Amino acid sequence: MTASATAPGDIRAAGPADPYATRFRLDTSSLHASVTDPALTSMTLLNDIAGRYPRAVSFAAGRPYEGFYETGSLPRQLRAFEEHLEKEAGLGPEDVRRAFFQYGRTKGVIHELIARHLELDEGLTVDAESIVVTTGAQEAMVLVLRALRRDAQDVVLTAAPAYVGFLGATRLVDMGVRPVREGPGGIDLDDLTGQIRRAREEGLRPRACYVVPDFANPSGATMSLEDRQRLVDLAQREDILLLEDNPYAFFHAGTSRLPTLKALDRTRRVVHFGSFSKTAYAGARIGYVVADQPVTGDGSGAVLFADQLARLKSMLTLNTSTVAQAAIGGFLVENGCSMERATRRVAAVYRRNLRAVLDGLEERFGSRSGFRPAGAVSWNTPSGGMFVVVTLPFVADDAALERSAAEFGVLWTPMHHFYDGAAGFHQIRLSFSVLTPEQITEGLDRLASFAASGPRLDRRTTTERTPS
Repeated sequence: MTASATAPGDIRAAGPADPYATRFRLDTSSLHASVTDPALTSMTLLNDIAGRYPRAVSFAAGRPYEGFYETGSLPRQLRAFEEHLEKEAGLGPEDVRRAFFQYGRTKGVIHELIARHLELDEGLTVDAESIVVTTGAQEAMVLVLRALRRDAQDVVLTAAPAYVGFLGATRLVDMGVRPVREGPGGIDLDDLTGQIRRAREEGLRPRACYVVPDFANPSGATMSLEDRQRLVDLAQREDILLLEDNPYAFFHAGTSRLPTLKALDRTRRVVHFGSFSKTAYAGARIGYVVADQPVTGDGSGAVLFADQLARLKSMLTLNTSTVAQAAIGGFLVENGCSMERATRRVAAVYRRNLRAVLDGLEERFGSRSGFRPAGAVSWNTPSGGMFVVVTLPFVADDAALERSAAEFGVLWTPMHHFYDGAAGFHQIRLSFSVLTPEQITEGLDRLASFAASGPRLDRRTTTERTPS
């Protein structure tokens, strides 16, 4: 059989100088569309640029602060979890060893500690069996979307801009996305209602809406208590689920926190994603999902949505690393299961850095009158979290980021990645979580020089567009 030279995925002649007579090659056209989707390549782009300009001040990475990490804490936390299993769970030595070193239950082994944390910090009483411990919150998103996506008519809604990880998860399961406007107070509830009804008029099934109610990534927006309750009521009225992701809630301005959507939920309309990547440490890759919605119809009586997600997980990652769970379990035990208590030091760092960024922007781009003319640099003023959004008077796309890194030594994230490439071309996200005040000062100086340089249009740079 003679293979075509252009057919994707077949064996091609390599030429006489090639040490291999034939080589098998795959063409991207023969693979799933997600492998080349911009939503899945944005992180690769940022890592590549950061690697090529290691001396640049980076406002790009949304990583947690590293100043309090100690390798010596790991054995201490593992021992704390071991003692928890012995004293509270009543396990013998053989069962304790098995809990650390063997495959664990698919739903996880620290679910009861997580339930205790939710009750203590969120005033949220949930059945521990409604919790599935996952490999980061990212896996939880994929599992939930996979379960909800029955066919091409199913779509999910999300505020725009949206976390690129969620957009990427929708690509992996072929779930359509309908963007919803977002303002300083979070998702626009009127637009959400309109988008749901328009989708239904088009013959689609809106299944859920993804929301980050506190200090959203990337916008920094926070929903008011009134709007949170209105959103929960809207979900009931329009018959959709809410997918709540709230990894930044503890990084507030030092005031009392607003209740989560799940804490306001009385009809089990909210599926709640949680993560210890920002609050403990990202290296453990421990997240979870609270999915207490009853599911019927499989002939076995009512079960929880969490049980269905566990079935999917058993074919994806089998179980979440028991060693990583033990480390986070020990972290919870050491802090009395309170993440509010555990994050006090790092939250103070983020408050300090947020103030340094906002003051620094005002010093470099502000005016004493507070009035900024059209075309000037502007920014939002979030009350917590890890991100600030800056609007520039010229296109700030991937090519502009390359120039910013090469010529000015400062990195940031182009906001168009969070709009699915449909908007945000004049906006950049600044993440300040891993920087010192001195690095923030230097980085903002470099950013000011970049902003003053204006656009440079050449064949590598996106053509100017109307500000979005």
